[in-house]
Amino acid sequence: MTSLDILDNFEENCCVMRYTTAGQLWNIISPREFVDFSYTVGYKEGLLSCGISLDWDEKRPEFVRGYNHPCGWFCVPLKDNPNQSLLTGYIQTDLRGMIPQSAVDTAMASTLTNFYGDLRKAL
Repeated sequence: MTSLDILDNFEENCCVMRYTTAGQLWNIISPREFVDFSYTVGYKEGLLSCGISLDWDEKRPEFVRGYNHPCGWFCVPLKDNPNQSLLTGYIQTDLRGMIPQSAVDTAMASTLTNFYGDLRKAL
Protein backbone atom coordinates (compact mmCIF):
# COMPACT_ATOMS: atom_id res chain seq x y z
CA MET A 1 0.00 0.00 0.00
CA THR A 2 1.45 3.37 -0.97
CA SER A 3 -1.29 5.71 0.28
CA LEU A 4 -4.52 5.70 2.25
CA ASP A 5 -7.04 8.57 2.30
CA ILE A 6 -10.37 8.83 4.09
CA LEU A 7 -12.86 10.15 1.52
CA ASP A 8 -15.97 10.24 3.71
CA ASN A 9 -16.79 9.55 7.38
CA PHE A 10 -20.24 8.34 8.35
CA GLU A 11 -19.68 7.75 12.04
CA GLU A 12 -16.81 6.81 14.34
CA ASN A 13 -16.13 3.33 12.92
CA CYS A 14 -17.50 3.69 9.41
CA CYS A 15 -15.87 5.37 6.42
CA VAL A 16 -15.07 5.33 2.72
CA MET A 17 -11.37 5.11 2.05
CA ARG A 18 -9.17 5.14 -1.01
CA TYR A 19 -5.84 3.38 -1.01
CA THR A 20 -3.29 2.83 -3.72
CA THR A 21 -0.66 0.24 -4.51
CA ALA A 22 2.56 0.56 -6.47
CA GLY A 23 3.08 -1.06 -9.83
CA GLN A 24 4.39 -4.63 -9.65
CA LEU A 25 6.79 -6.75 -11.69
CA TRP A 26 8.55 -3.79 -13.30
CA ASN A 27 5.14 -2.13 -13.86
CA ILE A 28 3.81 -5.04 -15.92
CA ILE A 29 0.98 -4.68 -13.40
CA SER A 30 0.06 -0.98 -13.27
CA PRO A 31 -0.50 0.84 -9.97
CA ARG A 32 -3.98 0.21 -8.58
CA GLU A 33 -6.42 2.21 -6.51
CA PHE A 34 -9.28 0.83 -4.46
CA VAL A 35 -12.22 2.72 -2.95
CA ASP A 36 -13.77 0.71 -0.12
CA PHE A 37 -16.53 1.09 2.41
CA SER A 38 -14.95 0.04 5.72
CA TYR A 39 -16.43 -0.72 9.13
CA THR A 40 -14.18 -1.44 12.11
CA VAL A 41 -15.29 -2.34 15.61
CA GLY A 42 -13.79 -3.72 18.80
CA TYR A 43 -14.59 -7.41 19.25
CA LYS A 44 -13.61 -9.64 22.19
CA GLU A 45 -10.62 -7.47 23.17
CA GLY A 46 -9.49 -7.30 19.52
CA LEU A 47 -10.62 -5.68 16.30
CA LEU A 48 -12.88 -6.75 13.47
CA SER A 49 -12.76 -4.80 10.23
CA CYS A 50 -14.82 -5.57 7.16
CA GLY A 51 -15.25 -3.87 3.84
CA ILE A 52 -16.25 -3.96 0.21
CA SER A 53 -15.33 -1.81 -2.79
CA LEU A 54 -17.72 0.87 -4.00
CA ASP A 55 -18.36 2.44 -7.37
CA TRP A 56 -16.80 5.88 -6.91
CA ASP A 57 -17.07 8.45 -9.67
CA GLU A 58 -13.72 10.15 -9.09
CA LYS A 59 -11.05 8.13 -10.91
CA ARG A 60 -7.41 9.03 -11.34
CA PRO A 61 -5.94 8.18 -14.77
CA GLU A 62 -2.57 7.03 -13.39
CA PHE A 63 -4.26 4.09 -11.60
CA VAL A 64 -6.32 1.09 -12.64
CA ARG A 65 -9.37 0.78 -10.37
CA GLY A 66 -9.31 -2.55 -8.57
CA TYR A 67 -12.23 -4.10 -6.73
CA ASN A 68 -12.42 -5.83 -3.35
CA HIS A 69 -15.28 -8.26 -2.87
CA PRO A 70 -16.48 -8.60 0.76
CA CYS A 71 -13.42 -8.97 2.94
CA GLY A 72 -12.46 -8.86 6.60
CA TRP A 73 -9.55 -8.56 9.00
CA PHE A 74 -9.51 -9.96 12.53
CA CYS A 75 -6.93 -8.90 15.09
CA VAL A 76 -7.26 -10.88 18.31
CA PRO A 77 -4.83 -10.92 21.28
CA LEU A 78 -3.23 -14.31 21.95
CA LYS A 79 -4.49 -15.99 25.12
CA ASP A 80 -0.99 -17.10 26.13
CA ASN A 81 0.55 -13.69 25.44
CA PRO A 82 -1.87 -10.72 25.43
CA ASN A 83 0.96 -8.42 24.27
CA GLN A 84 0.82 -10.17 20.88
CA SER A 85 -2.09 -10.58 18.49
CA LEU A 86 -3.05 -12.89 15.69
CA LEU A 87 -3.94 -11.00 12.50
CA THR A 88 -6.08 -12.92 10.03
CA GLY A 89 -7.26 -11.46 6.75
CA TYR A 90 -9.84 -12.71 4.27
CA ILE A 91 -9.53 -10.89 0.97
CA GLN A 92 -11.06 -11.40 -2.46
CA THR A 93 -9.37 -8.88 -4.72
CA ASP A 94 -10.04 -8.39 -8.40
CA LEU A 95 -7.12 -6.35 -9.76
CA ARG A 96 -9.00 -5.75 -13.01
CA GLY A 97 -7.25 -4.82 -16.20
CA MET A 98 -5.69 -7.22 -18.67
CA ILE A 99 -3.01 -9.17 -16.86
CA PRO A 100 -2.12 -12.86 -16.97
CA GLN A 101 -3.31 -14.80 -13.91
CA SER A 102 0.23 -16.05 -13.24
CA ALA A 103 1.42 -12.41 -12.93
CA VAL A 104 -1.49 -11.64 -10.57
CA ASP A 105 -0.64 -14.65 -8.39
CA THR A 106 3.03 -13.68 -8.19
CA ALA A 107 2.31 -10.02 -7.45
CA MET A 108 -0.35 -10.77 -4.81
CA ALA A 109 1.92 -13.21 -2.99
CA SER A 110 4.84 -10.79 -2.84
CA THR A 111 2.58 -7.85 -1.94
CA LEU A 112 1.02 -9.71 0.99
CA THR A 113 4.43 -10.89 2.19
CA ASN A 114 5.69 -7.31 2.09
CA PHE A 115 2.54 -6.02 3.83
CA TYR A 116 2.92 -8.41 6.78
CA GLY A 117 6.68 -7.78 6.95
CA ASP A 118 6.16 -3.99 7.02
CA LEU A 119 3.42 -4.37 9.61
CA ARG A 120 5.70 -6.42 11.84
CA LYS A 121 8.47 -3.78 11.58
CA ALA A 122 5.99 -1.00 12.44
CA LEU A 123 4.93 -2.77 15.61
